Amino acid sequence: MPDPLILTPSAAKRVEAIAQRQSKPAILRLSVEGGGCSGFQYKFDLSDAAEADDSVSETDGVKLVVDPVSFDLVAGSTVDFVESLGGAAFRVENPQAAAGCGCGSSFGI
Repeated sequence: MPDPLILTPSAAKRVEAIAQRQSKPAILRLSVEGGGCSGFQYKFDLSDAAEADDSVSETDGVKLVVDPVSFDLVAGSTVDFVESLGGAAFRVENPQAAAGCGCGSSFGI
């Protein structure tokens, strides 16, 4: 079985706040698309529900869902929400990423 994904409490709290403002369920969808400055880029969206073949992890009642193709590229990752002088954003700590970029939203394997 592949390593699970982890949604930190900080990220779960932020997803919950966004979902409440948009009157949506607290389900964060992480997907991976081709592109970005390192080859792949992370994409975050709120989802209405998990699909049957999604990988699902849960923290404090908030779900993180990932499709099977994206999961192969992010298995074992931790999704966090960080605030700094440069702004606030979801960050993925991906143990499979061999290269990344300064923006933190793209990676290479």
